[in-house]
Amino acid sequence: MILLIYLAVISYSIGFYRSAFVYAGLLFQIGYMAHRGMTLGRLPIIGPHDTLFFMSLSTMLFAGAISFRQKDRRGILLPQVGLTLLFIGLSLLYKPHNAPLPPVLRTFWFESHVALSFFAYALFGIAAVLGLMFLIKKDQQAELLQYKAILVGYCFFSTAMVFGGIWAFYAWGTYWLWTPKELWTVILWLFYSLYLHARLRPWWLGRPSAYLSIAGFLIVMFTYLGVSLFMKSSHSF
Repeated sequence: MILLIYLAVISYSIGFYRSAFVYAGLLFQIGYMAHRGMTLGRLPIIGPHDTLFFMSLSTMLFAGAISFRQKDRRGILLPQVGLTLLFIGLSLLYKPHNAPLPPVLRTFWFESHVALSFFAYALFGIAAVLGLMFLIKKDQQAELLQYKAILVGYCFFSTAMVFGGIWAFYAWGTYWLWTPKELWTVILWLFYSLYLHARLRPWWLGRPSAYLSIAGFLIVMFTYLGVSLFMKSSHSF
């Protein structure tokens, strides 16, 4: 059903001119994820193809929710379409992981850990785009929405770390293995902890906050893809 991905891409591309097509693209994405889930008999969140696509879908779902009650709904939503298309394009560079999962991965803790992590990544990506919008347009609403997106993403990410530790204990008998992915995950968590604390100070509002959100998303992408490319890790996502 790779056709659904291409239909989503076409719909999102037309959505830059006709906003209604954005929602059509979202439906095609949901259809693809549902089809893979039913085919595999599990949540399709293993390997770069599935996780990138899951992150793209999460981006549009959260972007739609964030923009829903805003006056300039189109102005907030459409820049996120570009981010979604980027994730979809990257997902097409990888082959889907269709092999059965070992029993150790077929647990509530593992699936929740991965899903919450990518919910957080999507929100951090949305925040980075909102930060860029603030730098270009000086839109205070974008800066405020950026903060809210990071705050919710931080809650998701913190919970994902706890769930990951619980799953690791069941899988390996320890909560922590000192792998590069785990170390960069802590670095990422500390960075956004710093952002949330810094934003309590007036001099960190505005441009500094926007720059931090963009820098944070660069750390997100390195933690997600860069570590797997350049370092050995037990994580496959």
